[in-house]
Amino acid sequence: MPVDAAMLFRPIRTLILLAVAFGAGMLYERQQQAEACEEMGGAIRGMFCE
Repeated sequence: MPVDAAMLFRPIRTLILLAVAFGAGMLYERQQQAEACEEMGGAIRGMFCE
């Protein structure tokens, strides 16, 4: 029974897409938090609003 190469790549592709989506979500959330911090008159230092 031959195994199709695309079938072997499918789980790896799914993991890569999940990692990219997670990274994009993290960047989006950090940007939203930075904007909220600046609106309150603070500044982001490291990962904290001061």
